[in-house]
Amino acid sequence: MSENRKPLVGFVHKLPDGTAPGNSGKTHCPSCMGLFKAPRLLPCLHTVCTMCLEQLEPFSIVDMRGGDSDTSSEGSIFQELKPRSQQPQIGILCPVCDAQVDLPAGGVKALTIDHLAMNDVMLENLRGEGQGLVCDLCSDREVEKRCQTCKANLCHFCCQAHRRQKKTTYHTMVDLKDLKGYSRIGKPILCPAHPAEELRLFCELCDRPVCRDCVVGEHREHPYDFTSNVIHKHGDSVRELLRGTQPRVEALEEALAQIKKMNSTLQERVEAVAADVRKFSEGYIKAIEEHQDKLLKQLEDIRVQKENSLQLQKAQLEQLLADMRTGVEFTEHLLTSGSDLEILITKGVVVERLRKLNKVEYSIRPGVNDKISFSPQEKAGQCHGYEVYGAINTKEVDPAKCVLQGEDLHRAREKQTTSFTVLCKDAAGESMGRGGDNVHVAVLPKDKKDSPVRTMVQDNKDGTYYVSYTPKEPGLYTVWVCIKKQHVQGSPFTVTVRRKHRPHLGVFHCCTFCSSGGQKTARCACGGTMPGGYLGCGHGHKGHPGRPHWSCCGKLTEKSECTYTSGQSTPRSLLRTVAL
Repeated sequence: MSENRKPLVGFVHKLPDGTAPGNSGKTHCPSCMGLFKAPRLLPCLHTVCTMCLEQLEPFSIVDMRGGDSDTSSEGSIFQELKPRSQQPQIGILCPVCDAQVDLPAGGVKALTIDHLAMNDVMLENLRGEGQGLVCDLCSDREVEKRCQTCKANLCHFCCQAHRRQKKTTYHTMVDLKDLKGYSRIGKPILCPAHPAEELRLFCELCDRPVCRDCVVGEHREHPYDFTSNVIHKHGDSVRELLRGTQPRVEALEEALAQIKKMNSTLQERVEAVAADVRKFSEGYIKAIEEHQDKLLKQLEDIRVQKENSLQLQKAQLEQLLADMRTGVEFTEHLLTSGSDLEILITKGVVVERLRKLNKVEYSIRPGVNDKISFSPQEKAGQCHGYEVYGAINTKEVDPAKCVLQGEDLHRAREKQTTSFTVLCKDAAGESMGRGGDNVHVAVLPKDKKDSPVRTMVQDNKDGTYYVSYTPKEPGLYTVWVCIKKQHVQGSPFTVTVRRKHRPHLGVFHCCTFCSSGGQKTARCACGGTMPGGYLGCGHGHKGHPGRPHWSCCGKLTEKSECTYTSGQSTPRSLLRTVAL
C-alpha cells in the first residue's frame, strides 16, 4: 500500500481575517490557570495539565458499572444502568466538574493527550499572547522559522544547521510571523510505543492510530489504512453522533433558559409578596400598637375612676369617724365629769347628735373592687381595617343575677334535643356582654341520679350560653345550672320529659263529608254524624265541633300531638279520609 502524502483536512488552514482560534478556556489549565503543559483529555472532555492531574489525590474505588462506562456521567441522573461487576480501580475527580475519572493501568500519563489544546497553545504563543516559543532542537533560543516538512519550530542557529544537512536541505522553511494567520501549526504526533515514528496509519481492529512499526509488530495482520483515507468514514460517524447530540444541547439550553426565567419570575414574585407581607405586618403592628394605647388609656381611666371612688368613700368615712369620736368623747366626758344639772341641760343636744350620727348609713366594704381582667381572645372590632383582639373587663358575673330563658325550659320530649339559654349578668343586673365564664350544667333523672344526661354548653361570646341535652327516657329530671359553684337564678328546676311526639294518623279537615268525597262509611273521631246513614260528621250536624279538626283524634289544633288510642271506638282503617 502506497502512502498518501496529502495533508489531512484542516491540518494547515488559514483563518479569515480578524478571527483568532480559541480563547483562554482552550489554552489555559483550569487548575493552575497557566498555559497547558502536556495537557490530558479526561473522559468528561475537560483538559488539564499532566502535572496538575498528578497532584490530585487518587482514591480507590470499586466500579459497579460493568464494562464500558462513561466516567463523565458518574453520579449523574442520566447514567444508564448496566450489568454490575466489581472491578477495583484507582480514580481521581475532575477539578472542573467533579466527575469521577477511572485511571488506566498507566496512571495519569496513560490518559489521552489533547493535541488540539497543544496546537492552541502554540498559536497563542505565536501571536504573542503567551510566553515565546523555544526551539524544538536546542530548547534554548526563540523560534524564528518553522520547517513545514518536519513540522519543527527552529531558532536561527538550528535553522541554518537544518539547511546544511544533506537530508533536510530541501525542506521548506517558513518565517514564524507568516504563520500567524493559520489555524494549525502543531507538531507531528509521534507514536508513544515508537517515538521516532509518526502516527499516520489507523488500525481498524483496535480502533486507534498506529505507526509503521506498529503494523509490523503488535498490529500485524490487523486491517489498517492511512489516516487520510479513513478520516472521512470516522469523521462522518462522529458528525452523525454530533447531529444527534446538538438538539439535546439546544433542548437543555432552552430548559435552562426557562429555569432562569422562572427563577427571575420567582424572585420578582417573592419580592412582591414580601412587600405585601411587610406592608400588612407594618399596618397590623400599627393597628395593634394603637389598640394597645387605647387599652392602656382605658385601664388608666378605670384606675382613676376607682381611686376617686375610694378616695371619696374614704373621706366620707373619715369625716363620719371624726364626728363619731367627737360625740363619743364629749358624751363620755359629760357623763364622767359633769354634774347632774349639767347633764340634764346638755342632754337634749347630745341625744339628738348621737341619734343623728347613728342614723347615717355607710358600708364597711370598699365601694369598688379590684376586678380588672384582660381577655386576649375577645374580639375588639377593627382598627384601620385590621381585626384586633383583647379587651379589658371590669364586670364580674353574679350568679344570683343570671337568668334562664327558653320555651323548653320546663318541658322536653324523649330522644329529642331540648335547649335553653343562660344569660349572665353582673351585680348591677347588666349583661356581661362577653363570654369566658365557667357555666356548669347537670341534668339528672330523679329516679336515676347516678346516670346524668350528657349536656353541651356553647359560649356565644356575648354573655349568653346555649345549653342543649337529649333525654333518653320520659320522666322527671332535675336541672342544675351553676356559675362559680353557685346556682343561678331559678336553679335547680324540674323538667317533665314526655314520650316522643306522636304524629296524627288522619287528616285535618272541615268535616268527614268533604274530606271523604261524600262516603257514608267514613268516620271521624269528633263523633259527629249526618242524617241519611252517614257515619261521619258534617257542617251544622250533630256532634260537629264547628271548626276544622283532626279526623284521627278530634283535636282542634293542627300542630299538635295525636291522642288516638287503640281503645277508641273509631276503627283506625276509617280514620284516614281523602284530603280535598
